[in-house]
Amino acid sequence: MSEARKILVTSALPYANGSIHLGHMLEYIQTDMWVRFQKLRGNQATYVCADDAHGSAIMLRAEKEGITPEQLIANVQAEHSADFADFLVDFDNFHSTHAEENRELATGIYLKLRDAGHIATRSVTQYFDPEKGMFLADRFIKGTCPKCAAEDQYGDNCEKCGATYEPTELKNPRSAISGAVPVLRDSKHFFFKLPDFQAMLQTWTRSGTLQDAVANKIAEWLDAGLQEWDISRDAPYFGFEIPDEPGKYFYVWLDAPVGYMASFKNLCSKRPELDFDAYWAKDSTAELYHFIGKDIVNFHALFWPAMLEGAGYRKPTAVNVHGYLTVNGQKMSKSRGTFIKARTYLDHLNPEYLRYYYASKLGRSVDDLDLNLEDFVQKVNADLVGKVVNIASRCAGFIHKGNNGVLVDANPEPALWEAFQAAAPSISDAYEARDFARAMREIMALADRANAWIAEKAPWALNKVEGKQAEVQEVCALSVNLFRQLVIMLKPVLPKLAGDAEAFLNVPALNWSDLSTPLANHQLNPFNPLLTRIDPAKIEAMLEASKEDLAAETNAPAPAAGNGELTKEPLAAEINFDTFAAIDLRVALIEKCEFVEGADKLLRLTLDIGDAKRNVFSGIKSAYPNPAKLEGRLTLYVANLAPRKMKFGISEGMVLAAGPGGSEIYLLSPDNGAKPGQRIK
Repeated sequence: MSEARKILVTSALPYANGSIHLGHMLEYIQTDMWVRFQKLRGNQATYVCADDAHGSAIMLRAEKEGITPEQLIANVQAEHSADFADFLVDFDNFHSTHAEENRELATGIYLKLRDAGHIATRSVTQYFDPEKGMFLADRFIKGTCPKCAAEDQYGDNCEKCGATYEPTELKNPRSAISGAVPVLRDSKHFFFKLPDFQAMLQTWTRSGTLQDAVANKIAEWLDAGLQEWDISRDAPYFGFEIPDEPGKYFYVWLDAPVGYMASFKNLCSKRPELDFDAYWAKDSTAELYHFIGKDIVNFHALFWPAMLEGAGYRKPTAVNVHGYLTVNGQKMSKSRGTFIKARTYLDHLNPEYLRYYYASKLGRSVDDLDLNLEDFVQKVNADLVGKVVNIASRCAGFIHKGNNGVLVDANPEPALWEAFQAAAPSISDAYEARDFARAMREIMALADRANAWIAEKAPWALNKVEGKQAEVQEVCALSVNLFRQLVIMLKPVLPKLAGDAEAFLNVPALNWSDLSTPLANHQLNPFNPLLTRIDPAKIEAMLEASKEDLAAETNAPAPAAGNGELTKEPLAAEINFDTFAAIDLRVALIEKCEFVEGADKLLRLTLDIGDAKRNVFSGIKSAYPNPAKLEGRLTLYVANLAPRKMKFGISEGMVLAAGPGGSEIYLLSPDNGAKPGQRIK
């Protein structure tokens, strides 16, 4: 067996200022599939990522919410991490650019570049918000388009006519932050001298590190001549201060790519077997791959490798570029409900459905991928349920009933088994080349052959023929072994399905090498359904939920002076009085309040509502670590809410609390004198 490869994989850093959506997931899912394939082959593959946690946008959002930037990025990281985990994206480390490892590496890289003469300084004239006391990025300036006179346009481009311009060309400019009229002011900025690396980049970008289409695009920029790259911002700014330059901060162009390195360095501190220099030193023989969308390829194929070169580090083995995600053939749209957050999808559908659909569409090109929702339903149902899982569900019962669940040693169709063996190298090559679509086509072609053979043999008919029971066991044994082959081949795409299949097959975690050895005289575990068909109603529900997300955003008031609570939780869509009047709110006495065994967030409340008792589960545990203290207290109770069946019992109604969640939950109480059961009017 050849020696295991040492591979480090990184992918674009999500910005710590918003939720993950399905467009983002296109990148992380394909990267995860490639890494899982490498691990399945026995290679030492490590996948690291981080939140991009610096910038004015984060500083301003934190300010509006009345929290520190550190609190904001911690909250967002928790949200991002949960989304990635539930989509089965298995990072070896998910870190943050706001970390000491990043500060040290960014500082060290900057000083190496500065001392080598690759940093320039010069004065830059920018718009300045006199009320806010800060320089304004283009997206924080609004005004009238100089070309078509459309109002309320950003400082770099017009959304109505598509014109691009300098912020100083904008008519009637104003700060989008404070509303003040901005003034022009000079400040010293720091630039990375990218042209110093022109010759290196011309060679490196044509060395097989990029897809041909990307290399051709990069060549256009190289031929046009490279420009120096602004790497600084003025205070106030949330980020790391530039050494020896008070009030000057690294812009994300510098410390974001350092985030890949910092995340790995953080992982090295947790896993002593990993050595930072073995992967990042100039003479490293390890493989380093980066996955990125085409929108910022100029940065990752020009600035980043040049910065690494100038600071004495190695460059990536390859940068793998992908296109955008469209939904139903069009750009993701909030009005159509097709701007779908990762969490909204997860609330309605199995993550492996999307993983498979992406895999079935992803090739090596930088073409956009379309999530056609009708095709999505049909393809998942036909391929995963109708072809793959169908093999096991057709045959498992006969093995359990006819042979006590023991898989006999038999190969009644050697040619079919050999066809699976012969296909494995091609499928492996497709995975390696990131041509996931070809891998899926070849796997499903094998599934078609297996199903056709099973249909021909018809074990369900044979089992009714006297003396054919042994043949039934042979047919089903080979079928289950072919199902196992398919599971191994699909494991990088469908890790949960693979885990469930391993439990049914009663085998340890499967590896690619297991393809060559069939199971024989082997005890199976009882078969449980592995996947169910997608119900189209779930798609509609997801789209409606996405529209509701938009409605919540649309109905939120414009930012204003205040405590920021309406920013945290925007006002919902308007309702009429009759709708509100249908809610029966009552005063309730908390007779008993206790922890719920096995529940992370729930408390169980026994309520007295005057002439009746109610049992309610409420997610307020984090705010009330001593639930007994709530006993004897009056609170507000939704009395006519239909009971909900929960894991821990029936919840009869709901108590009311205020706050965004976590420790910020405040149970509501009526004024003194209110009695249990009284209606709230």
